[in-house]
Amino acid sequence: MSNQSAIVIGAGPGIGNAVAQRFAADGYAITVIARSATTVNPVVDAITATGQVALGLTADSTDEGALRDVLDQAVAKHGVPDVLVYNAAKIRPDAPGELSAAELLDTLAVNVVGLATAAAKLAPLMAERGSGSILITSGMPAVVPAYTSLSLGKAAARTYAELLAAEYGPAGVHVASVVVTDTVVPGGPFDPALIAEVYPQLHAQPREHWTSIHRFKG
Repeated sequence: MSNQSAIVIGAGPGIGNAVAQRFAADGYAITVIARSATTVNPVVDAITATGQVALGLTADSTDEGALRDVLDQAVAKHGVPDVLVYNAAKIRPDAPGELSAAELLDTLAVNVVGLATAAAKLAPLMAERGSGSILITSGMPAVVPAYTSLSLGKAAARTYAELLAAEYGPAGVHVASVVVTDTVVPGGPFDPALIAEVYPQLHAQPREHWTSIHRFKG
């Protein structure tokens, strides 16, 4: 059994749920964060049904104050996390020029600004301890005009991961992106449970072999 803990932001029914359950299976105390209890509760129930520890909290990742508040609650409950997984995303079809400025900003707020908020809160604490992993779900390996805002958001998230790695890597914080190269479908080669295996593998990498980008190809 592990005495480690993990926070999963964006713990929906796909990758987020699978990642939370995967770390829980290794004995991690889990905090799952999403916008609504209807998303959080099934994940918590699935984990606690196995006898593992899970805390469910609700916050919109675009609300800086609310997100910081629930992260404070998670740290108070389980300590500074060993792993932060940022899996929140605003997924919608839109072509270049289709969205208003406000609509585009709304997508970026979820896809990258929420990550920035969470990392600003937790990365310094991990660095102070000298260890930890920040793992970012980053789909859209190539730009797709039909998903312009998501293409922009995921590219920005990968860039932010590089910035975090440059800033906090020397202090022992491993920052990595998981790029999912096709549509996530249960039962197929891109099953969420298969993708979820990547996250503990990245966290377990020795420092001299840290991977910054993992492309999951099924």
